[in-house]
Amino acid sequence: MTPRLTGIRIYPIKSLDPVEMSSVRVIGGAGLTGDREFALVDARGNFTNAKRLGERILRIRAGYGPAAGTVRLSTASGSAAFSLCGQIQTIENWFTVQLGQSVTLQRNPRRGFPDDETASGPTIIGAATIETVAGWFALDPEEIRRRFRANLELDGLAPFEEDHLFGSEDRPVPFRIGDVEFQGVNPCARCSVPSRDSMSGEIRDPQFAQRFADLRRRCFPDGIEQSAFDHYYRLSVNTKIGNSQNGKRLSIGDALVSRIKSGTLLKPALH
Repeated sequence: MTPRLTGIRIYPIKSLDPVEMSSVRVIGGAGLTGDREFALVDARGNFTNAKRLGERILRIRAGYGPAAGTVRLSTASGSAAFSLCGQIQTIENWFTVQLGQSVTLQRNPRRGFPDDETASGPTIIGAATIETVAGWFALDPEEIRRRFRANLELDGLAPFEEDHLFGSEDRPVPFRIGDVEFQGVNPCARCSVPSRDSMSGEIRDPQFAQRFADLRRRCFPDGIEQSAFDHYYRLSVNTKIGNSQNGKRLSIGDALVSRIKSGTLLKPALH
């Protein structure tokens, strides 16, 4: 079976809920249109994210209107709807109350606020990998999606086979999804956030990261760039998108095209 794109998720406000898309344009030299376009920042200029605030951020739900132009923010105590571009100060005041600290909402429509400035393209994961990790921890696959927050999901790969899509920063792996050309750079290093329940922010398994790393090492695919794994608490592929790809579109159903031969899968060569 030809691997195909079966999931596209962008995160309009960094650290909050995603929007599932059927199609999205790419921004050359950056990532996906609208992904991490907004970010909360504290008085010192640090991101106000789940890594720093844990459950205070993760308990907030965000639902977006057409083209992510509006957002409804909710907690257990109630909800409110805002214009993302027209009510910035009102949104900042809402978050200041909810988080118990002063924050500003910054916007970068050109580049967004990627976690990895060097490899700022979308992160990519296989559906079989999600299913496998869910089984390790007896969690629903959707919970794994929410915890690891990858942008693009591919079906038709064996568990962890997407690891073949990266090389190193100086020797990235070229591949294509649909018409969009990517360079796979490295496996995405993980922080404390995936150990937390994605809805409540609770840490129910204090050994989550260590258990994950142990199991990941045992499931390490043959023939991949092992030097990128200084530790095994890594999941999904960090990518780059060249400036020449600006304006191209990714859509559900797009096929993965690469030079990689692994297992029983042979993907056509790039042209």
